Amino acid sequence: MSEVRVRIAPSPSGNLHVGTARTALFNYLFAKKNNGKFVLRIEDTDAERTSQEYIDNIFDSLKALGLNWDEGPDVGGDYGPYTQSERFDIYPKYAQILLEKGFAYECFCTPEELEQEKAQATANKKPYVYTKKCENLTEEEKAKLRAEGRKPAIRFNIAKAQKAFHETSMLTFDDLVKGELHVDTNLLGDFVIMKSNGTPTYNFAVVIDDMLMKISHVIRGEDHISNTFKQILIFEALGAEVPRFGHLGMILAPDRSKLSKRHGATAVSEFVEKGYLTDALINFVALLGWSPSDGEEIKSVDKIAEDFRIGEVSSSNSIFEYDKLNWMNSHYIKMLDMEDLKERLKPYLTKYNLNELTDAEYTRMVEVTREPLTLLSDITDAVPYFFGEDVEIDEKARETLDTEVSQEVLKDFVERAENWEWTEENLHEKLEKFRADYKEKGIKPKVTMWAIRAAVTGRICGADMTAILAIIGKEKSLNRAKKAIKCHA
Repeated sequence: MSEVRVRIAPSPSGNLHVGTARTALFNYLFAKKNNGKFVLRIEDTDAERTSQEYIDNIFDSLKALGLNWDEGPDVGGDYGPYTQSERFDIYPKYAQILLEKGFAYECFCTPEELEQEKAQATANKKPYVYTKKCENLTEEEKAKLRAEGRKPAIRFNIAKAQKAFHETSMLTFDDLVKGELHVDTNLLGDFVIMKSNGTPTYNFAVVIDDMLMKISHVIRGEDHISNTFKQILIFEALGAEVPRFGHLGMILAPDRSKLSKRHGATAVSEFVEKGYLTDALINFVALLGWSPSDGEEIKSVDKIAEDFRIGEVSSSNSIFEYDKLNWMNSHYIKMLDMEDLKERLKPYLTKYNLNELTDAEYTRMVEVTREPLTLLSDITDAVPYFFGEDVEIDEKARETLDTEVSQEVLKDFVERAENWEWTEENLHEKLEKFRADYKEKGIKPKVTMWAIRAAVTGRICGADMTAILAIIGKEKSLNRAKKAIKCHA
């Protein structure tokens, strides 16, 4: 195939998982690297689990990550429709072609009969493989079964396809990531491609869609390897060109178990909601199984695409290290333009009245609190003392305020500060002198400032105290200090 065409084909039975996002990213990078096309296809054949909400989440999450598709349900393309449920009229005719070629046959077995076969295999301590008892039914036998009200499924005939295109029962392909993979097709068993209700199974629909959409490379998780062998045989039986396949290792939690909600967020939208930047998330996800050639880990998607080579993707499983993601997110927060950061923080400040602050005060508040932010959502707990008249005093601050030294400091602070010009520059100068005076009395500067900080912010640590006082204002700052004296005098 001359043009590289790849696809991401999520099932909308849940929000877009970070593992699917990684698969989407690697497909996107491969397409960009090779001047190809990146296709989005929605595989919504499981009607009971599909919802528009999940479809919207897939669209929104991929767009938020910057993984914009060239063809898909919303943007169209030459090979649509790109939603599987709108393609149901396509699949039966290809099943008919396989029937006519002898690569498929009608199967009238009931679920009960198949369960019986499985039970027999279990009793004999053998892996279950369909017995092929419907393979050679005569037309009279089929007519009789139909008269009983049985509707046939259509099964793919593995042995016939394998014999037609391969010399032995061993099927081999060269995986883009894992190298040579093989299976003895005798172990696969004839599988259903069309159910008795007329709907296609996954392994059949995906081949027809990939064939008609001219997909050249299929990059997906290693949990699909067993499907790949079956799909290769269907491609061959239909006389279609077989795409190149590449299978990515799984993403595991730090304890090496399957990544699940008990470890933290797993859906892209959950990460965004918690305050992760999508640029940081996509950068981090790119490093799950792949390393940049220059060792520089902080890179934009475009830079990653320039460097990306599918053959260098690790075939092993990757560990999802939340600590590393947090470090990377913190780095990206620091890189944000101030105006951009201010807007991004607003959703996490809805419990406060931002109208209490001028734009200049809000800007200064963000400047002095952004440094320790790991997540955007951290801002919520970092700034309560900038709002409201009173402040909630935590346990450590209360212990600080209960000392004689703190009470002396606060009384002196209130008395002196009444006459201070309340600008940040002047406050810095006055507080320097204030600390120096107490240092001469043998009281450490940090103890002096703890008293003022505890009274004004309710905490003993936080942003620059001079900036806090300037932003909160003279009246509010001194009122809080006076209340702390009154409570603990």
